[in-house]
Amino acid sequence: MFSFLKRTVLAAGIVSASLGASAAQPPRAYPLKDFFRNPERGFFRLADDGRTLGFMQPTSVDGNPARMNIYVQPLQGSTPVGDPRQLTSETARDISNFFWKGADVVLYQKDFGGDENFHVLAVNAKTGKITDLTPYEGVRAGIEDDLEDDPDHVLISHNQRDPEVFDVYRVNVHTGAAVLVAQNPGNIVGWQTDHAGKVRAAVASDGLNTTLLYRDDEASEFRPLITTDYRTSVSPAFFTFDDKKFYALSNRGRDKLALVVIDPAAPDVEETIFTPDTVDLDAAAYSRKRRVLTLAAYQTDKPQYRFFDAETETLFKKLSARLEGYEFAIQGSNRDENKFIVAAYNDRTPGSRYIYDAASDTLTKLADINPAIPEADMSRVQPISYQTRDGLTVHGYLTLPAGRAPTNLPCIVNPHGGPWARDGWGYNPEVQFLANRGFCVLQMNFRGSTGYGRAFWEASFGQWGLKMQDDITDGVQWLVGQGIADPKRIGIYGASYGGYATLAGVAFTPDLYAAAVDYVGVSNLFTFMKSIPPYWKPMLAKMQDMVGDPERDRERLAATSPALHADRIKTPLFVAQGAKDPRVNKDESDQMVKALRARGVEVEYMVKDNEGHGFHNDENKFEFYEAMEKFLKEHLKP
Repeated sequence: MFSFLKRTVLAAGIVSASLGASAAQPPRAYPLKDFFRNPERGFFRLADDGRTLGFMQPTSVDGNPARMNIYVQPLQGSTPVGDPRQLTSETARDISNFFWKGADVVLYQKDFGGDENFHVLAVNAKTGKITDLTPYEGVRAGIEDDLEDDPDHVLISHNQRDPEVFDVYRVNVHTGAAVLVAQNPGNIVGWQTDHAGKVRAAVASDGLNTTLLYRDDEASEFRPLITTDYRTSVSPAFFTFDDKKFYALSNRGRDKLALVVIDPAAPDVEETIFTPDTVDLDAAAYSRKRRVLTLAAYQTDKPQYRFFDAETETLFKKLSARLEGYEFAIQGSNRDENKFIVAAYNDRTPGSRYIYDAASDTLTKLADINPAIPEADMSRVQPISYQTRDGLTVHGYLTLPAGRAPTNLPCIVNPHGGPWARDGWGYNPEVQFLANRGFCVLQMNFRGSTGYGRAFWEASFGQWGLKMQDDITDGVQWLVGQGIADPKRIGIYGASYGGYATLAGVAFTPDLYAAAVDYVGVSNLFTFMKSIPPYWKPMLAKMQDMVGDPERDRERLAATSPALHADRIKTPLFVAQGAKDPRVNKDESDQMVKALRARGVEVEYMVKDNEGHGFHNDENKFEFYEAMEKFLKEHLKP
């Protein structure tokens, strides 16, 4: 943990470093739409044979607002040639993502108005024929395995048979014909395939205890291998290359998630491959072609990698030398693994996308993701840490507005959603927009944030509105104590759990904030628990153990539900909500707004009928951020 002296020196280092740049004029205020519009071209993907490039760009169909749709374009080596050809014509919502199935079929998902009941669709890249592989109303579907060696099928899970659980089907991507592969007995919350695409492992839960199930082949019955309580994670990642053992991310007997190998013949023994020193492991990767483990990924203040394969390490070194000053991620490759889509970015730009051809050692730029926003005019995102009142170290990020002295600034405190997630280093359009408008922005990974080990996560149990909120308040006091923030001009803005933290902030520390923006946030812990989607119900006991039981913990939940304490709120409040949100029901926002208005407190309220858990359509995003900017300027006067 940092001593007070070390924390002071760290903060002073940030301040003095920024003071050196403060003599320059602040950059001009760039148009709001330039921060939040969809890229003119992005989401690049390579067909398996490496001969065709897929990407998305905004397209207006029949006079409707432009939506992100899928295009394909031939490649000559690493260079796109000829005219792109449009494959989809969505008009209601953007397609959020897609990937190739072989060389001729593209798979994508879409929902309806943000209800998160995703359909999986296939489009033939040559004929343009679109097939809805899961044409079921009110059903949530997802891809379990793309079955790379099977040109005609994928594995899809959905909850058509029972809204609370997901079965697995082998689906023909040309016809939509489906065959049941694994039926959920009612307690399976995750499936795992081997390298041949066979469903060989599953994770079962009774809510509080988790059992890893295994079978030797699809004709056999699943048998239990490992049972733990939910606080212990043994999560299968992928099988070893002989399909007899499996790699897993496990914190069994340790605080941090590590990469291990488990032999089903001796499941209580773990062969530890790699454990990061100070944080959890996030993921591991492998080469399908060469059948070797390639790397493990984790995140301290910035992304980190541990390499297991010399060829992969050499690839990363070559790219790092070519992309100096940028982090990068490999977003995909062709089947031969000699062409790669590379995303280069840093904290001040979403960067550029490239094709790297390993055979010719060439890096070909495909697009700049947001050329309207000059990197040089954006603000640096600086890792920070501070101690809480009960002695925990909280890590986070501070963004000071470029060209302004870091003293007495209006600041936005921005707690993340989840809450069992974390903020990381990189480009964030919201943060850069706020900094461009003269605000400093503080993001903190309060207790319960993932990535910092089991003890830090467990420290959040039963602490919504209590110690979790204290961690945020302590971050505000740290910011004020360094002289960075003007204590009379601090706002709080968050989405989902961050929206709850916003409401808790103005309800339980009513003198701390001068403005608050709640975006799809929880307001009442009783009604929130009652309105979860049906497919969350298998995990309800876990949620109640982590957050609170409506009967056993009634007093605590009542004390920490902001909607039940609206009489304490005096901070100006702006609330935004999607009408079709399946996670945080619209009633969460309705009841807060109603309670405040009943007291004569005016609260700005924006509802979008065609959105869910957050706004995705450009016109709704623009309207929300325009209203938020006006609101924050009025009350914080940057």
